[in-house]
Amino acid sequence: MGYKFSKDEMAKIFAKLAQDYDVFAPVVKKGDGTFSDVDVVRYDQVTSLDEIEFNKKSDYSFKEALLPINETLFYFTEDETTVPKGPEKKRLIFLRSCDIHAVKRLDQIYLDNKFEDFYYKRTREMVRFVLMGCPNTCENGFCASMGTNETNQYDLYIKVNGDNAFVDVKNDEFTETFKNGALEDVKPDFVKENKVKVTLPKNITKETMSSELFKEYGSRCINCGRCNFVCPTCTCFSMQDIFYKDNEKVGERRRVWASCQVDGYTEIAGGHGFRNDNSDRMRFKVMHKIHDFEQRFGYQMCVGCGRCDDVCPEYISYSTLINKLAKECE
Repeated sequence: MGYKFSKDEMAKIFAKLAQDYDVFAPVVKKGDGTFSDVDVVRYDQVTSLDEIEFNKKSDYSFKEALLPINETLFYFTEDETTVPKGPEKKRLIFLRSCDIHAVKRLDQIYLDNKFEDFYYKRTREMVRFVLMGCPNTCENGFCASMGTNETNQYDLYIKVNGDNAFVDVKNDEFTETFKNGALEDVKPDFVKENKVKVTLPKNITKETMSSELFKEYGSRCINCGRCNFVCPTCTCFSMQDIFYKDNEKVGERRRVWASCQVDGYTEIAGGHGFRNDNSDRMRFKVMHKIHDFEQRFGYQMCVGCGRCDDVCPEYISYSTLINKLAKECE
């Protein structure tokens, strides 16, 4: 059983939530797209329900609200290191079903992958998730094919419909906040079918790994890395040591998002690189998403959000490539 509120009532409740939590949600950024007259939907901190874009899938994933693009791990001097403090306030992050499934993938890598990542864990423990429904499918998403179109792993579900707001509360932490609402049967909106359908390849062989398809798609790739940076499940990063100009013996170590498609990502000491050819990089990314991760953890890494197809400047379709691989494996 959920609750129904007027939009004005919900505005007051949300204002209180924004005091107690740092709230992150998809927001329309006017003129911040590829060109000056193109908008983009990206995650940002919000203080009002009216700021949130409920109707469009975000162009960038929620990941930067949970895992910073650029994060200082510690500051150093000649004699000591200092770890910066973690977030002081809890966070509320608005997510769609596919992205909530993506959180499971991030948790797998950063919390349950032989070692726990200290920095990710201290932020993750402070986060609560608000589900955003999907009454209609997005253009390139294939969440139904990946089984990520529905979820019950959320703390709150919020839907704004006209002059009313509907809330489903799963976490007792929020019971007191919403208890005065009118009782209502509230069920999340989940997409049942997408325009894009994907069949995952089975019986993958060495021949599949050396498929000409990877060369075909690799020849079009320009190594911009945009597919990785918008992906909610990509977890790779590089390390940077920053030395301050006023004292070159003092600085900080940062980890920064990285892309397996960008030049130099696999370079090691001596200048050797493991995947210098675009087709090798394409194969690595694709097989990691639909095969290697599953072999290790028992489920697919890809959640079918379709952002990689949305963002590619060369119109490389990841979903089409997967379907072609599936046909080769029949």
